[in-house]
Amino acid sequence: MLRTLLCLFLLALATTAQAQTAPSASQIAGYDGLHRAAHEGDVETIRHLAAAGADIDARDQAGRTPAHVAAFASNDAAMRALAEAGADMNALEGRAYDVLTIAAVADDPDMVSLAIELGNRADLITSVYDGTALIAAAHLGHAEVVRRLISGGAPLDHVNNLGWTALMEAVVLGDGGPDHIATVRALVEADADIAIADRDGVTPLQHARARGYDEIAAIIRAAGN
Repeated sequence: MLRTLLCLFLLALATTAQAQTAPSASQIAGYDGLHRAAHEGDVETIRHLAAAGADIDARDQAGRTPAHVAAFASNDAAMRALAEAGADMNALEGRAYDVLTIAAVADDPDMVSLAIELGNRADLITSVYDGTALIAAAHLGHAEVVRRLISGGAPLDHVNNLGWTALMEAVVLGDGGPDHIATVRALVEADADIAIADRDGVTPLQHARARGYDEIAAIIRAAGN
């Protein structure tokens, strides 16, 4: 349990310093070419620049490609145009996030589905935590995103460098409310392994009970019967 508490403390520190960051107003003002077109959803300019030989995977100062910028701006049409022009849908930006994880954290189910359709791998290892888009979405209780990631083939039982699965994060970092209850239900119904414990040997069910998350505990307990 002490190790779990230490992990929570370190996660809080790391989240402050390493969380994915959308382009700032000043960065957006400095964009031109494909980055500007991606942010603005200007499909015609994307197609024109790509046809003229522009680097479809050019990077801004934070390592973002135009596809990352389109994801942060939730511009589906721009994302499709970039993919059709050959953009790398599995590229990682400077903080090791891909389009799919950006969309998952933003609670953007349609962009999540589109990214997978366009070739963004649901099993890609992302972030400083060596996690996945599914773990990020489960942590935040983005239940519909979790369901779409599961449908897209996201690995249910990947363990990140904190020693946690998506199910563990939904319990340990969740608030026990309706969104995290729905997230846990989606994971359990998809056959996530409820027995994978943290580094202290504490299971998701034990964490749920310790936190008084009775409905989550009941969902997990029923899966073990």
